[in-house]
Amino acid sequence: MEKSPERLKVLERIEENERAGLFNDGVENDPPTIELLPNKVDYLNKKLSSKIATMIANRAGTNFFEKLIKNGQFIIKEIRGIENYLSVEGGALITCNHFNACDNYAVYRAIKPYLGRRKLYKVIREGNYTNFPGPIGFFFRHCNTLPLSSNKDTMKKFMIAMNTLLARGEKVLIYPEQSMWWNYRKPKPLQPGAYRIAAKNGVPVLPVFITMQDSITVGDDGYPVQEYTLNVGAPIYPDKDKTTSENIDMMMEKNAELWKNTYEDFYDM
Repeated sequence: MEKSPERLKVLERIEENERAGLFNDGVENDPPTIELLPNKVDYLNKKLSSKIATMIANRAGTNFFEKLIKNGQFIIKEIRGIENYLSVEGGALITCNHFNACDNYAVYRAIKPYLGRRKLYKVIREGNYTNFPGPIGFFFRHCNTLPLSSNKDTMKKFMIAMNTLLARGEKVLIYPEQSMWWNYRKPKPLQPGAYRIAAKNGVPVLPVFITMQDSITVGDDGYPVQEYTLNVGAPIYPDKDKTTSENIDMMMEKNAELWKNTYEDFYDM
């Protein structure tokens, strides 16, 4: 099958950015980001319209991804270390490498049996929330997403929502690499934002690193569908005797080390 020209260009940009050390820069051909204003987002779903939209979006999104799984277009091969997730009581930030639009559902599906009545909240980039029309945009805006913003007032609302969700015991998925590189297998340098939030709220970071293998199935883009193995690491707790700055450095360093070790062990590097 002929390989997708769009995916070939993305892979070229990944190679260019890797050589230049621009690991946090995006590689997808996304349109310019539209600024997210404070009155355009209801982070905590306080409005009835938001609650209804979230219910519809989650149901439709689940049906969409489960159909992909049934058809062999999305493969979760194995989940390792789920006991680490189960050891965490209360709120936590789940950090994960970001390489595909489906990877958040892989994390959700791994922990779904243990969520009870809770949801998995996902931090997303501003443009994903504001730029996309149609069904994709609807999913981005209503599947328990927490969009970042270039607007300071919106970010104040974001932080209030994060603090509220973590205090009531919710799990929040965040991508500390900042960028999504399609099917990129290596861990990339981490940004401090997730660890600052965890340190200030006194909650752990639960590091997840997804490894991949080519399956025998070829996708519509001409590339093998990847088989995902979710590797759930031991939770990283902030130290009460350290300052916020010290905890950020400590937690980020431990997360990076765990991801690196997982990558090297899995791929026999």
